[in-house]
Amino acid sequence: MKEQFLLLITENEGLIFKVCNMYCNNKEDKEDLFQDIVLQLWRSYSTFKGDSKVTTWMYRIAINNAITRLRKETKREKFAELDGEAFQVPHTDNGELEERITAMYEAIKKLTEIERAITMLYMDDCSYKEISEILGLSETNIGFKLNKIKSRLKTLVNTL
Repeated sequence: MKEQFLLLITENEGLIFKVCNMYCNNKEDKEDLFQDIVLQLWRSYSTFKGDSKVTTWMYRIAINNAITRLRKETKREKFAELDGEAFQVPHTDNGELEERITAMYEAIKKLTEIERAITMLYMDDCSYKEISEILGLSETNIGFKLNKIKSRLKTLVNTL
């Protein structure tokens, strides 16, 4: 069982890193959150029955862990801000495109924890059904929130 779990973590560590990058600002916080998520995954591993995809189960635990930790932090900004590693966009020589991408990242930083989670999962090509399973919201609610997020991001980007 331990070997299977370690293989699962190795195969999906990018998913965990993505969540850590989305909710942490510095290296130490990212490492701490990564360890917390892996520990919670291990605690829950024996109860995972395979009713959903492994990645859905992992995202649910990782995001819930990140949001719970974020809410417990006394200095919210220290933990909540995104940095340049959050989305790891490849370098481009197009200055205008880089400015637009930077503006988008700045706008995403202004979203709530749940809105960032929805945005991250949407950008990761998760379906509404997968996002709803991960976050425990209805598919209709996900669609409504995504439309609201897109509109808010457009407004925020245009004001930056």
